[in-house]
Amino acid sequence: MPGVFQLSVDEAVREVSGAVAVGVNAVLLFGIPAKKDDRATGAYAKNGIVQKAVRALKNEFPELLVITDVCLCEYMSHGHCGIVSVTRGQGKVLNDPSLRLLARTAVSHAEAGADIVAPSDMMDGRVGAIRMALDGAGFSDTPIMSYAAKYASAYYGPFRDAADSAPKFGDRRSYQMDAANAEEALREVQLDLEEGADIVMVKPALAYLDILYRVKKTFGYPTAAYAVSGEYSMMKAAAANGWVDERAVIMESLLGMRRAGADIIITYAACDVARWLADG
Repeated sequence: MPGVFQLSVDEAVREVSGAVAVGVNAVLLFGIPAKKDDRATGAYAKNGIVQKAVRALKNEFPELLVITDVCLCEYMSHGHCGIVSVTRGQGKVLNDPSLRLLARTAVSHAEAGADIVAPSDMMDGRVGAIRMALDGAGFSDTPIMSYAAKYASAYYGPFRDAADSAPKFGDRRSYQMDAANAEEALREVQLDLEEGADIVMVKPALAYLDILYRVKKTFGYPTAAYAVSGEYSMMKAAAANGWVDERAVIMESLLGMRRAGADIIITYAACDVARWLADG
């Protein structure tokens, strides 16, 4: 992705310092461990990369809102979002055993100082499992921002390259949603809210503005829209070729998300947008 890099903890602190300086007051962290395995041990390690980054950022910027992505794909050697069982050469993601690891990961992030945890795996029941684990560990006030309506999208490609998290076999269509299915999104959001989600998210954003509108209209809960890597990269590439006005196109796309009902927008263009807004 243009302008997007893997960062060490000290580099992340410097990057965030620049973001804070232009008016960005919240970050969402994704971690890439030094070593991956089939139990995603780096995801919930006390000194895992995200845990270290959270502590460093909260120490340097106490008022910064630090949100952590809770998933296993970046830490799994096979790249899937849960534990995989292989039988006769066929891999199957095991939902329930994966919940324990996701809950353990969320608690480790809260212990490190995360303000909000954001499960993105799409395993059934993960919000309830995380809520129970957080409450049991004394973090009943830690909110959950659930990737509630997350589609199996072609727009994730640049991020998967950047995070080295593409599945080594198969795809994620068995646990992420079919792009043609709008009704399932509402069912998934309702289930996550019933399990204790405080904020729900629609991902991707731009190709799913109808879903974003329906989610906000139906439930009225705080709703986030994730302007994903493919959206950002296409706009940057088109702007670099002189085909579009970068500022105008990015701002218009984010305005569309806001108009559709987004209370929160997650975007790789956050620093640029903060500067543009400050400039008027």
